[in-house]
Amino acid sequence: ISLSGSKNRGKLAYFAGINKARFRKPVVPGDQLITRVKVLNLRSSTGKVQAASSVDGKIVAEAEFLFSLVKR
Repeated sequence: ISLSGSKNRGKLAYFAGINKARFRKPVVPGDQLITRVKVLNLRSSTGKVQAASSVDGKIVAEAEFLFSLVKR
């Protein structure tokens, strides 16, 4: 989540929860882990994102994360 926009400037994102977490394969030192994140819901003070991490094009982990935006 980009907090550099004028609407979110001066705010911090705090982890609030996790849903649908799945760890499909192990990741070992030397693997290149690529994580893609999609915003599912973003309101003035809360949000939800879906993330999927892959190694060599194969998904190794995925989850939905909940967060709260608070003023510094």
